Amino acid sequence: MKILFQLFIASVLLTSCSQQKARKPISQTNGSFIKESIERNKELIAGEEKLIDSIIKQDTLKEYIASSKGYWYKYETKINEESILPKKGDIAYFDYQIHDINNKVIYSKEDLKPQKYVVDKQNIMMGLRDGIKLMKKGETITFLFPSHMAFGYHGDDNEINPNEPLICTVNLIDLRQENSNK
Repeated sequence: MKILFQLFIASVLLTSCSQQKARKPISQTNGSFIKESIERNKELIAGEEKLIDSIIKQDTLKEYIASSKGYWYKYETKINEESILPKKGDIAYFDYQIHDINNKVIYSKEDLKPQKYVVDKQNIMMGLRDGIKLMKKGETITFLFPSHMAFGYHGDDNEINPNEPLICTVNLIDLRQENSNK
């Protein structure tokens, strides 16, 4: 019995010491999905920019400004005097409404209610996050956001569809500097 046990242990040790082979992945990619996704996104952005450009060309009464972030805006109410602009940590009080690209109301000011936003410390729509920092207290600006600056490929799970460019009119009601909030 003792010999049988020793043979069993020896066989376990010999078989467990054999060299293991590395497992290979079941499937391999060649990067084509990523390349196709990039092309699809380029086409989507180009189409949205074409729509936005046609809106700008039709609105001959206002001057639109192209932002460095990839959206456009026009002043509805502009404050010409020197004033502070929102910066990180300041609290911006604003109201806004959202329209689709055909100017149909998606969310009214009443739907969205006045907002309190701690600049760059809270999560809001990417375009608004940047656009609010361009505003002075009392100004009203209309922003034309391509979908990647709005709610992106996901939408808002309610009224805003995936990949939907938006028109947002924002009124900066008040601005409190960070060090005056304490």
